[in-house]
Amino acid sequence: MEPDATTPIDPARSVLQAPRSAAVAGIVFAVLMIVHVVLIRVTVPAGPRDAGTWLMGGAGTVAVAVGLVPFAGIAFLWFVGVLRDRLGAQEDRFFATVFLGSALLFLATTFVSSAVAGSLLEMHAASPGMLLDSGLFAFGRRVSHELTNVYSMRMAGVFMISTCTMSLRTGILPRWMACLGFVLAAVLLLSLGILYWTHLIFPLWVLLISTYIFATNLHG
Repeated sequence: MEPDATTPIDPARSVLQAPRSAAVAGIVFAVLMIVHVVLIRVTVPAGPRDAGTWLMGGAGTVAVAVGLVPFAGIAFLWFVGVLRDRLGAQEDRFFATVFLGSALLFLATTFVSSAVAGSLLEMHAASPGMLLDSGLFAFGRRVSHELTNVYSMRMAGVFMISTCTMSLRTGILPRWMACLGFVLAAVLLLSLGILYWTHLIFPLWVLLISTYIFATNLHG
């Protein structure tokens, strides 16, 4: 029988719930970002002061890596939604603000950095000599490097800290996983530029907790 206008609505049933399979979004983000970082790291030199010689043979590889970023960003938004759904009514306003703000800033800086890199690749495809001789490559290379290393990864570290703090208060993640997140976040905040592969820390951490959430969802 269809409910009429006078039928009371159960608030518990009217609240939208994230599907259990939504935890896959974090896994998708992690895989895409890991592939992105590996492709960039094996093609582009660590320092931003290179002469751009890698463009001759590695522009296609970097273009593939840059092309993965929008899809990784979409999956990351779903992952953030999964975490907020898991918190539910236990979400603390202070840490939730830092949590959501750092997530959006991480995405914004990552997107801008990738857009700058993609623009350099387009300019190189149009006129390779002019790009390297005009100084535009040096400028764009440094902008992309700073956005990624100084801003994007540090926002990722803040996101990890806020997530782990909320998980310790609410129990949405195991305690050891939250403590590990604090340690890895400290590495992101303090050692960027020293270790070339530190950019893998954040997607690997997301992969860990997404796999845990997905497994617990499967078991009810």
